[in-house]
Amino acid sequence: MTDPAELDVTIVDGYVDEPAHFGVPPYISTYPRYTAGALVDAGVPVERITYHTIDELRDDRMLWADVADADLVCYLGGMTVPGKYVGGKPAEPDEVREIAWTADGTTLMGGPVKFGVGDENAGATETERDDLDYDFVAKGDVEAAAYDLVESGLEGFDNRMRDNAEIDRWAAKGAFVVEQHPNHPEYLICEMETSRGCPYRCSFCTEPLYGDPSFRSPESVVSEVGELYDRGARHFRLGRQADILAYGGDGEKPNPDALRELYGGIREVAPDLGTLHLDNMNPITVVEWPELSREGIRVIAKHNTPGDTAAFGLESADPVVQESNNLNVTAEECFEAVKIVNEEGGWRPGDEPGTGPSTGPDAPRRLPKLLPGINLLHGLKDEREETYELNKQFLQRVYDAGLMLRRVNIRQVMTFAGTEMNSEGAHIAHEHKSLFKRYKTQVREEIDNPMLQRLAPPGTVLPDVHLEYHEDGTTFGRQLGTYPLLVGLPGERELGRTIDVAVVDHGYRSVTGVPYPLDFNEASMKELTAIPGIGKGTAGDIVVNRPYTSPEEVTADVDLRKYAGSSSGSGAD
Repeated sequence: MTDPAELDVTIVDGYVDEPAHFGVPPYISTYPRYTAGALVDAGVPVERITYHTIDELRDDRMLWADVADADLVCYLGGMTVPGKYVGGKPAEPDEVREIAWTADGTTLMGGPVKFGVGDENAGATETERDDLDYDFVAKGDVEAAAYDLVESGLEGFDNRMRDNAEIDRWAAKGAFVVEQHPNHPEYLICEMETSRGCPYRCSFCTEPLYGDPSFRSPESVVSEVGELYDRGARHFRLGRQADILAYGGDGEKPNPDALRELYGGIREVAPDLGTLHLDNMNPITVVEWPELSREGIRVIAKHNTPGDTAAFGLESADPVVQESNNLNVTAEECFEAVKIVNEEGGWRPGDEPGTGPSTGPDAPRRLPKLLPGINLLHGLKDEREETYELNKQFLQRVYDAGLMLRRVNIRQVMTFAGTEMNSEGAHIAHEHKSLFKRYKTQVREEIDNPMLQRLAPPGTVLPDVHLEYHEDGTTFGRQLGTYPLLVGLPGERELGRTIDVAVVDHGYRSVTGVPYPLDFNEASMKELTAIPGIGKGTAGDIVVNRPYTSPEEVTADVDLRKYAGSSSGSGAD
């Protein structure tokens, strides 16, 4: 019998992206934390558990010794809604196999990878289940498999789902893993689970494969946040749920009191948190129970931090596609939900709560507290050319109504065993590939860019932008949070730093900014000419006439105070 106290275990995080779960850096998902907690609960000492991300293994071949020498290697990963990633690159199938081949000990694979593996992590692909040469594949919950495997002396386990009582223990016991993440502590956001499963059965989605919603108690989630906070974590996202408004209820009807207990409790145990965001909110909930939803949205907007996004799974504005794929919300209903979230959450710090949407030249210069985001999915059953036009019409209607969307997410379907789309395959996505590309460009140009100008007009202040990489003489960075804006700053600045930025220009899904407050005695020509209305001549005059004792001394045809002064409306976030 293998003694758990003598086991050396290595956890490799290949990253996850699910409909209601994110784990690509700067995020850390629940999987490595829960798995580590389960191992500890089974008797493995904390000091004998090593955690590495796939990017660490890519960057330092010496770390592969931890894979080769471990008695047990747990690989965690899987992409069921792939996207484009900046902070890390999800593991590809060949890399996952290499981990199994390198390990001399027992190997266990789990996470959403159990649903299937494609040739690459991309949309418009079909997947199939593959053990990728691992000794064991957890077809239930990998954290439960890890616990049972250690209990059995590494002999095996029954594929089962864990229960909330186990997560109450494992979430707290596994919090130590965050300290081993390379982004800890400054640039790491912890994905938090409030529930999993979904009462609806959309054709493409893997979330219903977890069953009907099962909610953790507010006490359990708050306790986990407290454990993570005590270990240096300051950024949290309530992303692991199908519908935040349904939290603590029957799975469909909103429960504002449960949200009040959850959010208020988090603020108590993490008083100096930097980020508190969410992800999924079901628009059908908002229109079916508008008053309860409004109350719940007000609770969220009171406690969260600016720039938060409630992702709406519209998926398609085409009624034919909606009916064929069991989509639960119509375009008309989704529009009403967008309007309600704008009204209750679309205010900015400095506004009176509940007075959204906050737009125009007199709006405070911060991002709104909570806005909807729209998910659109292509390649679904019975998609037709009219589908693309109906989607564009919906987005244009939202814009013309003076409302705001935090972002529009456009992707192509992946198919997985256990979903209705598995029998359909990805052939529609392949057939519509060129149409999809043209349509996506049109949305970026006609909707995303003007919407971004409304959301973050020149002078909008983005605090705590983490500088990530250089490209073509520009430094790019992001805030921590749900779907953060990509920010480009003129020149190459020291990476890894965090600075405040004022927005000066807009792309399709990104903005250009300058350091805030901008010191006109130190600002470069590139920074000065990035400001709207300042050309090379004016910028040259500003440089020649230095030094200045106040921004008011700077002569220009545009108002420069919003780039140099304190942010208006900088009240509590």
